[in-house]
Amino acid sequence: MITPDFELSQDPDFLTVIIRVPYVRVSELDLFFEGEDFKFYAKPYFLRLTLPGRVVEDGREKASYDTDKGVPAEEEEEEEEEFDWEIEQTLYKEAAEGPVPLQCYYGFGNLRSGVFQRLQDELSDVIDVKDPDQTPTDERKMKRLEAEAAKFDPDHYLADFFEDEAIQHILKYKPWWVDAHKKMMALQGESQNHGSHTLVIFSDEEREQLRKFTNKSYLLDKTSRHLVYLGLIDILLAYCYEIRVNEGDKNVESSWNVRKLSATLCWLECFTSIHDVLVSFGRRVVCYPLYRHFGLVTRAFNDTVMILQLGRAAVLKCLLDIHRIFRESDPAYILNDLFITDYCIWIQKIKSKKLAALSESLQKTTLAKSHLGFELEELEAAAVLVLEEESKLTAAGMVSRQQLPSSESETSDSEESSSTSSSETEGSDSNERESSTAEDGKINPLQGMLQEERTAPLIDCNGLRQGTNALTFEASDEKSKASLQSTSVPGKLIEELEKQMHTAMRLSEQPEGLASASGFALREQEENHVSEPVRFSKVTTGKGDFLEVPSKTNPLLFLCSTNEDED
Repeated sequence: MITPDFELSQDPDFLTVIIRVPYVRVSELDLFFEGEDFKFYAKPYFLRLTLPGRVVEDGREKASYDTDKGVPAEEEEEEEEEFDWEIEQTLYKEAAEGPVPLQCYYGFGNLRSGVFQRLQDELSDVIDVKDPDQTPTDERKMKRLEAEAAKFDPDHYLADFFEDEAIQHILKYKPWWVDAHKKMMALQGESQNHGSHTLVIFSDEEREQLRKFTNKSYLLDKTSRHLVYLGLIDILLAYCYEIRVNEGDKNVESSWNVRKLSATLCWLECFTSIHDVLVSFGRRVVCYPLYRHFGLVTRAFNDTVMILQLGRAAVLKCLLDIHRIFRESDPAYILNDLFITDYCIWIQKIKSKKLAALSESLQKTTLAKSHLGFELEELEAAAVLVLEEESKLTAAGMVSRQQLPSSESETSDSEESSSTSSSETEGSDSNERESSTAEDGKINPLQGMLQEERTAPLIDCNGLRQGTNALTFEASDEKSKASLQSTSVPGKLIEELEKQMHTAMRLSEQPEGLASASGFALREQEENHVSEPVRFSKVTTGKGDFLEVPSKTNPLLFLCSTNEDED
């Protein structure tokens, strides 16, 4: 807290306390005295005194507030004797004589200075410039441009540029001055004396605000008047943005939006031209708020032109609304004392033709994206090219995905045809291998049996008949077994048949003549096998493979029949 500058005086009847607390809210002033204690509070000032005697309260005490003399509070009280300090406090003293410090001016018409020397800690959240009392105007502008360049976010800007559904909805909103301006334009040709005051209606709250303002006169030179007009445009631009993005409603960010988008309020900027005002506002719109779109800059520009064309009443209504927004925001109330209150008083004495000329000059001023210094057009063009490339790649990917099923079907068809042909080839090869295997398996056992017949011991006729019958039965039995098996094991079947025939043929040995006959029959059989191999039935799904019996006479049966004839 800050100990305010105060004075004490006493006469036989009263104790007078004069406290100087500039730029405070009178509504928040708190005064307390009882017995020996005296307390005064007005943010950020606090004063506590401990009197040596008790104060008599008899109804004659009073307090007054004098803004013209710069004496915020005066208290007259009765006391008996002198007082002492309870705690040590340091009184405010003027700076000692020495080199004249740099005086930087700001506020309405650059009429204020030294305000922030003692309030910098309290107002660090209100303004961005550090130590404004020691920062010249040119240095403020340079630091502002550096801060904006560091704050600019291309990704945020491009996101609002391409995904602008919410922004387009905001742009369609119509504040109260749009309808008022339409009515004014419709009535403009009917009556020259039809003032805009009939189109703007003040509420009871706004009337009460006007009654609280004092009547002041401002002596401004030409340069100061120029600064005041340009500052008014800057503040109205920020206010129009705030009203549009929130669609006329107020929230906790309303105070921040107005003071952050106005370089006059946030950086205590002193503009030299209308174009500089528009460039500053445009840069801050694309750097700081939630919605960073150039369309909001142009729409706020058009709204400000309409407000100025409506005249003093419309401008005053907007300033009263800004005053109420700052009054309800704890750290921003100082901006009312520095700017808004003076604007509300000053605007009531401005001629309508001055505002008409100001709106005409504003309307003639142009603002483009290239003026903001962030290369927005190049950034947007590059982003559009990237999106076009991505769309082309996406389209190519969709076409390839559409062509993929047809190519896959063609590939599957070709694979099926190739697999069918390969299976047929493999089937034919397997058939040939099986037939050759069966042929070899049949010929070689017969040759072995005939060779064994020459050396096997002779058995009687009955034994021979039994062996032959057993051979025939076993062979037929093996044929039936082979019919139940798959053609995938023809070699195993022939081997088993060979073993059975070999066992049967060991039982008897045929005569020499019979052997020669059988040899002749064997040669004939071999010739027949060479010319006509044993055939297996064609493989079909779900069916067995059967050995086809050749039309030639079986040589084994021929041997048996020859033995019977000899008997």
